[in-house]
Amino acid sequence: MREYFVIFVVAGAITYFATPFVRAVAVATNAFTPVRERDVHSTPTPRLGGVAIFLGFAAASLVARELPYLKGVYSSGQISGVLMGAAIVCLVGAIDDIRELDWLTKLAGQILAAGVMAYKGVQLLSVPFFGTSTVLPTPVLVAVTVIVVLATVNAVNFIDGLDGLAVGVVAIAALAFFIYSYYISNSYNPPNVFSNATFISAAVLGCCLGFLPHNFHPARLFMGDSGALLLGLLLAAATISLSGSVDPGSANGGSLTAALLPIAVPLAVLSLPFLDMVLAVARRTLAGKNPWDPDRKHLHHRMLDLGHGHRNAVLILYMWAALLALGTVSLAFVESWRAAIVIGVCLAVVVSLTVWLPRWTRPKRL
Repeated sequence: MREYFVIFVVAGAITYFATPFVRAVAVATNAFTPVRERDVHSTPTPRLGGVAIFLGFAAASLVARELPYLKGVYSSGQISGVLMGAAIVCLVGAIDDIRELDWLTKLAGQILAAGVMAYKGVQLLSVPFFGTSTVLPTPVLVAVTVIVVLATVNAVNFIDGLDGLAVGVVAIAALAFFIYSYYISNSYNPPNVFSNATFISAAVLGCCLGFLPHNFHPARLFMGDSGALLLGLLLAAATISLSGSVDPGSANGGSLTAALLPIAVPLAVLSLPFLDMVLAVARRTLAGKNPWDPDRKHLHHRMLDLGHGHRNAVLILYMWAALLALGTVSLAFVESWRAAIVIGVCLAVVVSLTVWLPRWTRPKRL
C-alpha cells in the first residue's frame, strides 16, 4: 500500500503544479472554450488541462519503475502500452482543444490508441459471464477491447459539462476500482496486490485530485478533450487489465453476487457517465437527430433545471456516482443483505437531496 500511496502523491503533485503552466500555454495558443448556447459558463475559459493530467500520469509511471515491487508491473509491457495510448489520445485531444478537429479524426485517434494498447497486451483475454470466464477468438476480443475503450472515452467526454464534474466522477470511479482491484488481487494464489489495474487506478485518482482544485467551480482551466479522452482511456485500461482475471468465488455476498460482480463492478464505477451517454444517444436518435449532436439535456443540465446551483449540482452528482460505484464494490466485502441496507439508506438520502435541496435552500420571500 505504501508504494501506491507514493504513486498517488506523485501523480497528484505533478498534476497540481503543472496545471498553471499548462494554463499559460492554453492562453498563449488561444485554446479557449467559447460560450455556446448549451454551456453554463458565461466567459470563455482556457482548456488543455488534459496535458497536465498526462504529465502527472507519466511521472507516476516513471516513479513506479524505480519502486521495489511496482516495477514488476512493467515486465509484461502493458503499462508502456497504456502510456503510449494515453500519449496518443492526449495529443489528439490537445490538437482539438487548440484547433477543433472533425469527429472522424478524433475517432481515428481513439481507435489508434486502443489498437496500440491491444498490441502491447492490454486487451481482454476472456469475458466474465455469470461465474465463468468465456474465451472468445482473439479478433473478437480485440474488437471488444476497442469498443470498451471507445465507449468509456466518450462516456467521460459526455459528462464533462460542469466545472469539476467529470474529473470528480472519474476520481470516484478510480477510487472504487482501486479498492476492488486491490481486494481481488490480494485474493490471488499467491496474493499479489501489485497489478496493472490497481496501479492505473491509483495514478488516475492522484491525477484527478491534483487537477480538481483548478477545475472546481469557478474553473480556472477546463480539462478539454485532451483530459476527457485521456481519463476515459485510462479507466478503460484499468477495467480491461482486470477483467477476465477475476475469480468469481472471491466475493463474500453469495454465489449470485460472486457471479455478477465481474460484470457489475466495471459498469458501476462508470455508471453515471454511461447512463448520460446512453440517454443522450437514445434521446437524439428518437428525435431524428445525429446521436453526437450536442444539446442541453444532459443529467447535469437537468440538475440545474431542478433549481440546484452549480456547485450543489456537481456535489449531488458526486453522491450519485459514489452510491453506484462504491455501493456495488461493497458487495465484494460484505453480505448482500447488509450492503443492501446501507445502499438503501444512502439512496434515500441522495434522492431527498436531489429533489428537495433546491426548495430548502431557496431564499424565502418576506
